[in-house]
Parts: sequence; C-alpha cells; structure tokens
Amino acid sequence: MPDSAPLRDAVAQLMKEAMKGGDKVRVGALRLIMAALKEREIEARGAGKIVSRADELAILTKMVKSRQESAAIYAGAGRAELAAQENAEIAVINEFLPTQMDEAAVIAAAKAAIASTGAASVRDMGKVVNALKAAHPGQMDFAKASAIVKGLLGG
Repeated sequence: MPDSAPLRDAVAQLMKEAMKGGDKVRVGALRLIMAALKEREIEARGAGKIVSRADELAILTKMVKSRQESAAIYAGAGRAELAAQENAEIAVINEFLPTQMDEAAVIAAAKAAIASTGAASVRDMGKVVNALKAAHPGQMDFAKASAIVKGLLGG
C-alpha cells in the first residue's frame, strides 16, 4: 500500500478483491475498517481538519486492542468460534499497521525522545510520550512505552 494514497482507497480496493474472491471474513473486517475511517473523516471535516496518517494508524491500533480484549473474553468463556472471528479480524487490520517495535527499539526511541525534548524528570513524561507518538505512530504500544519512559526518567 503506497504511503501517499489515502488508506480508505487501499481498503476499498482490497474489499472489492475480497468480495470477488468470496472471502466473507475479510470483507467483514475491511467493512469495519472503512466504517471507522469514514466516521473519523466526517468528524474531522466537521472540525475543519484533515485526517492524518497518524490518525488512521491510531484508529486501527484501537480496533486491534478492542478485538484482542474481546478475543480474550470469548476464549475465557469457552466461545472459541467467536474468539477465532476476532483473531481473523485482527489479522486483516494488522495488514495496514506498521511493524511493531520490539522492547529494545522502544527503549532506544524513548532515550532519543528524552534527549530531544530535554526531559529531566517524570513531570516531563507527557512531552516525551507525545514526541514518541509523533515520531513512531502505530509502531509501539504507548501504554508500555509510557512505563519505559517513566522508568528512564526515574519515576
């Protein structure tokens, strides 16, 4: 998927291909992605803004987290078929997300962000996390990254 093309266009194209191929699970997941992106675009248009690539990645990341939670709940309740459906949707959504950074890369990025922002204490944590979000959208779990930043800042 080219970086310059709107994500919605890429999803629409893949949805057409999935429909032709009769892949119902993939079509369903792509429809969910399209709906979330369209909803965000309408919201942004109302505020006079444009949806950025970072916004799109944040939407997809949120969708994955939601499905991971649901899959865990279904698996715990013995509903394997529903958990499998959630995991299938996660696989489709992950196709649009950049590769996740490993812990060592997150630590290195956090150290670089601390240096670039001049953060000195835990009070500066927000600046550092915002810098990470701007530099690495969709590439790390920011809850875990926040914990790493807090540890590096002595919190």
